[in-house]
Amino acid sequence: MHMTPQILQLNPILIPAANEELAARYQVHKYFEIEDQVAFLQQHGPSVEAVITGGHTGISREMLEQLPALKVVAVNGVGTDAVDLAYCRERNLPVTATLGALTEDVADLAIGLLIAACRNLCAGDRFVRDGQWEMHPSPSAIPLARRFSGMRVGIVGMGRVGRAVATRATAFGCPICYTDMRAMDDVTHTFVADLIDLARDSDALVLCAAADKAEGIVNAAVLDALGPRGFLINVARGRLVNEADLAAAIEAGSIAGAGLDVFVDEPRVPLTLRQSDRTTLQAHRASATWETRGAMARMVLGSVAEALAGKRPTMSLTT
Repeated sequence: MHMTPQILQLNPILIPAANEELAARYQVHKYFEIEDQVAFLQQHGPSVEAVITGGHTGISREMLEQLPALKVVAVNGVGTDAVDLAYCRERNLPVTATLGALTEDVADLAIGLLIAACRNLCAGDRFVRDGQWEMHPSPSAIPLARRFSGMRVGIVGMGRVGRAVATRATAFGCPICYTDMRAMDDVTHTFVADLIDLARDSDALVLCAAADKAEGIVNAAVLDALGPRGFLINVARGRLVNEADLAAAIEAGSIAGAGLDVFVDEPRVPLTLRQSDRTTLQAHRASATWETRGAMARMVLGSVAEALAGKRPTMSLTT
């Protein structure tokens, strides 16, 4: 008799149709609901053929070693920093990610955060909502905002998301410069090798880099170069930014503002950033739309199906 493949799911998927499809095809073990995880792995680890995880959760080498029959690690996201890729390569184990699925939404949010920060949308919303407008009807009660159209936008990381942000900002008449490991020959925008130089020549710095290696690259020196009229937008990885330096810059007004979707130690966000009117904050929601999460789930299902059919998954980053 044919055994139903055993799948270990480390993170919930919020798309009902995807969960129904997984349940119809496989025996799914929801690790995040299992009380005695150690006992579970001892008993079922040897028969698990696929793991579904999130970029933030990843999978430890210790767990991988308890899954000898594993044929694929499918990451429901684009971050693979939390997966031991070197060990997976040694085992010839495909690790897949949902690359491309979330590009448009992440770029949309980057522009949304930038417009919100420039135009003080959140402060304006509170002003009306809290009944302040009625109490202070004079137009001078609200400080003038900053125009987004035509701003010089500096993009850190000219990958899929960086390009999508550039396309959108270009439509607003923004000149674009960027920095990356190297100049891209298929991009017409201006390459600037040094991050400090890029910050100095930008009105807004938008972080779009994958950040597998980089840490704390946006520090006090970069923020000083960005200057008191400059804005920082981060839809990439929290750890690209030295958060203490950012908090100090926001408090001192040495940059104009920041729009942040990601933080160093989520869900903990420094009080300075939470309490400032110069910040526009989101809870790591750049890809959180029905459209993107549905597309991501379909890619995850596809990767699992390909691997269990003995094929090399299309989205594999390791094999």
